[in-house]
Amino acid sequence: MSQPQTPPPPPAPRAPKERPWEVVVRVVRDYFVGEDPTFWVAMVPMLAIAAVLFTRHLQTNYIFDEQEALLANPYVNGQQGLRPWHVIYRDFWGLPHERSIGSYRPLPNLVWRGVWAIRQSPWLAHWMNVLFHAANGALVVMFTFRVTRRRGLAWVAGAVFTASAVLTEAVSGVVGIADVMGGMGALLALASLSLGAPLMPFAVALSVLFGLFSKESALVLVPLVPWAALVLAPVTHPGRPRRLLRAALALVATVGAFVLYVEMRKRWFPAPMEPTLNDPLPEGASWATRAHRAFMVWFHQPPLPKDPLNNPFIKADAPHRVAGALRVYFRGLVQVVLPRKLAGDYSAPEEPVPASLTEWETVLGAVMMVVPVVGGLGAWARGLWLERRLRRDAQAGVAWAPSPALTSTLLVALGALWIVVSYFPHSNIPVLLPTVRAERFWYFPVIGSTLVLAVAFAWLFDATKKQDSVPAVGLFAFFFLFQCGAAYRHSRDYRDDLTFWDATRHVSTRSAKAHLNYSVMQGARGRQDLREASNRTALALAPDWPMAHVYLGDTLCRQHRVDEAWAHYKTGFPMADNDPNLLTLGLQCLWEERAEDENGSRVRAFHKYERALLDLADTHPGSWLAYHVRDVSANGEKNDGVDPKYRPRGYNQPAKE
Repeated sequence: MSQPQTPPPPPAPRAPKERPWEVVVRVVRDYFVGEDPTFWVAMVPMLAIAAVLFTRHLQTNYIFDEQEALLANPYVNGQQGLRPWHVIYRDFWGLPHERSIGSYRPLPNLVWRGVWAIRQSPWLAHWMNVLFHAANGALVVMFTFRVTRRRGLAWVAGAVFTASAVLTEAVSGVVGIADVMGGMGALLALASLSLGAPLMPFAVALSVLFGLFSKESALVLVPLVPWAALVLAPVTHPGRPRRLLRAALALVATVGAFVLYVEMRKRWFPAPMEPTLNDPLPEGASWATRAHRAFMVWFHQPPLPKDPLNNPFIKADAPHRVAGALRVYFRGLVQVVLPRKLAGDYSAPEEPVPASLTEWETVLGAVMMVVPVVGGLGAWARGLWLERRLRRDAQAGVAWAPSPALTSTLLVALGALWIVVSYFPHSNIPVLLPTVRAERFWYFPVIGSTLVLAVAFAWLFDATKKQDSVPAVGLFAFFFLFQCGAAYRHSRDYRDDLTFWDATRHVSTRSAKAHLNYSVMQGARGRQDLREASNRTALALAPDWPMAHVYLGDTLCRQHRVDEAWAHYKTGFPMADNDPNLLTLGLQCLWEERAEDENGSRVRAFHKYERALLDLADTHPGSWLAYHVRDVSANGEKNDGVDPKYRPRGYNQPAKE
């Protein structure tokens, strides 16, 4: 007898068809939180952010320092018989050691030379900044995830760092590659801390060397990387932290890399040493003073330019210099979080010496120098307590695991100290720098602020997700989009040189350099009326600036207003008696222009004022002023003015062979 057949099971209910937007949400969610981020997974969105925010116009030209860094750099251009390996004998601007101010950064020069061979344009060189910055953002994602094991937090950190608007100058300006590559060395050193003890010191040393040969400010890694090794050991190696051993190994690696860098730099690039280091110390100098002098002599600190226009703190006494430096630090810290206004220049009198030692920004700057340090140390102490409690509460025979509270706390301990320590060398407090303020100085500190901000957003999300996470998500979205908007707007300032200086003079309204450079850009385009107006603004802001006088004289001279021009040449030439570029600029125009002499005859303007020029030469014996005036007087007809080998390089012209 046959068995009755079992009826087939009813068909499974059909899953509802996903709507297009649901598919997009699922794909995005799976990409970002569906799996642990790797470098290449993180690189795609970070490159998208960096490219959208910071890429310059394809028709961009050479802006500000890019004239010297690329167009006039003999190493980048392969001039003077320089081979690729000669990079170790040249400074950042391609100059030999005897003509350098000590900016020894060979790795950026290697990158520039490589891209210059592909296309002689600032755009491709600039895009290397974008590419490296995106890679740094991906490294931030990986590092944060390695420490916290939280995918969302890692992506937040990467997004905060990559979109940070205060970094626009470093990413959109070609010369900022030194800061970007130096920051890459820092992030590679942090990533190296996850390696085992036998390999970690070598990886750290190589990373620090990469940073140092990219920019000198990577010296901050000497104390910071060992601090990171000490703080993060329980989360990077929870089984066997051995924090003191790892910190000691990291310290040996960073110090060894620093010593090797200094010795190699002194051997390959023996630039002159700061003359004051040869002055005898006063009687009874403390051991600290003597130790500092010995270190600086060994370090072979090169002489730094001292121009009160670029850094007015040069004229301040120590207390007022520190007060001004703290004010600048506070303003920069505000820009990190709230970048309402960003500028490419902050030279005098935009950041003057403070009138008082207790201005509110100075006080807040001092507070914010101390609070992150105390907070970072406090966070580390709390992390030690949390770790001890987790180890104690772990069941017998079960390995303990770092909690989100512990990993976040230790990330704050690292980031808070990182902000202050990495900014301090740029603060004009320990060393008087050539520049009073620059947003690119914040590339290293933003690594630390990113960690603190990412943890703050994660904490807010965790605190509100049981009730309503919309406010936390909305706050992060507002912050991120605000940063993106500020970065995008500021990067548009780098479209071309005229746009750049026009935007700069409208933000740094009291920067004489911004107004003068804007006038030069207008002059290069034949707008002598606009050139004159902006030049006069610069002169009004900086009446003791020789360049403002000579350039205004040149502006008037090229408008055939020679008598008016002479009034400014007569003032500016003695002030710039050893600046051959300024002197030859004015002398050549005087040679080319005609003027009426006392007899009503049309003569060369130089001959009309020749006696007065020779009198100026007599009052400045041994100067470039004396040399060029007498040379033009004796050989002007033969050379058609200034000797061609001494004439300044024209705007947008390559270096002379």
